Amino acid sequence: MKNFPIVCVGGSAGGLDAYIRLLKNLPIDMGVAIVIVNHITIMPTQLHTILPGYTRMPVDLITENLLIEPNHVYIIPENRDLHIKSDGFQLKPISKPRGWPDVITVFLRSLTRYWDGKLIAVFNK
Repeated sequence: MKNFPIVCVGGSAGGLDAYIRLLKNLPIDMGVAIVIVNHITIMPTQLHTILPGYTRMPVDLITENLLIEPNHVYIIPENRDLHIKSDGFQLKPISKPRGWPDVITVFLRSLTRYWDGKLIAVFNK
């Protein structure tokens, strides 16, 4: 069922402090899925191991066809584009391997096309 909002939190490698402050201050029962889309292409992300210390919501590294549920935090893996497929995630090879990756734009476009629930986007500069 896709009737709950997805909050896309976009950022870059320096976004850890902002992610921590956000998760520490959010209630765990907001009824939204939080997807952290980081511009990481080279180093494996460790956000899925760090962020559980700052929220009681489950924090998962996104895998192919992982179901999207409210009151969960999802982390994009490095070097992948993220899409929505039915009620789950779909990972594809990154479409822009050189230069500044478009992972946030790719995910937001997919959300606007395939998600029936509301969409909230937050960007960390």
